[in-house]
Amino acid sequence: MLRAAGVGAGDEVVVPAFGNAEVAEAVILAGALPVFADIDPVTYCVAPEAVDAAITPRTAAVVAVHRFGRRADMRRLHALGQRHRLLVLEHAESEAPYDETAQRRERAGYLDARLKGVRTPDGGDGHTYQQYVVRVPGNGRPDRDAFARALRVKGVGCRVPVKTPVHRLPEFRRCVSLPETELAADETLALPVDASLTKREMQRIVSACNALGGLLQPAF
Repeated sequence: MLRAAGVGAGDEVVVPAFGNAEVAEAVILAGALPVFADIDPVTYCVAPEAVDAAITPRTAAVVAVHRFGRRADMRRLHALGQRHRLLVLEHAESEAPYDETAQRRERAGYLDARLKGVRTPDGGDGHTYQQYVVRVPGNGRPDRDAFARALRVKGVGCRVPVKTPVHRLPEFRRCVSLPETELAADETLALPVDASLTKREMQRIVSACNALGGLLQPAF
């Protein structure tokens, strides 16, 4: 799509750094330069105000990536695109079937009501819970990673959704300040909400998390 729109050498494309590298790689393949913008800490999608701050005379496009079942603020991003005459593209995750999404939402509601010691996700704007991503408060990555290891010992499958932001990878390293992106990479943990989970398995997730959550104190 970038190539078809004439984006190429000498152009800049604003992209998020929180996620995998495939969007930045696509920009490189089109011959342009990826410019990283910070995320909204609630949706984990690129923040319109951060995009606005990253725009230069060389900016040709913006790519918004919908994350974990939450959508980027496309209304504001399209308004930015119109104001600066930029191409605005969307990159979406694969969506689960409707009945599976309903079951994921049901399990997410169960966790929302019972989890303590972690920050549960905001369910606004039609969250489909492709991933149920919590924040583990503490002093950064060591606390979150220790929390994850302890959960796995108790039989709870969990994963770190973004281990290293793209702007910190060697091939894309940039000297840019993205505080929300880096904090999210340090604190986020995806807990299972698969439609196949039984009530006993959901109870195990809550029990394991709550037994650990009170041990972690927010950083100041």
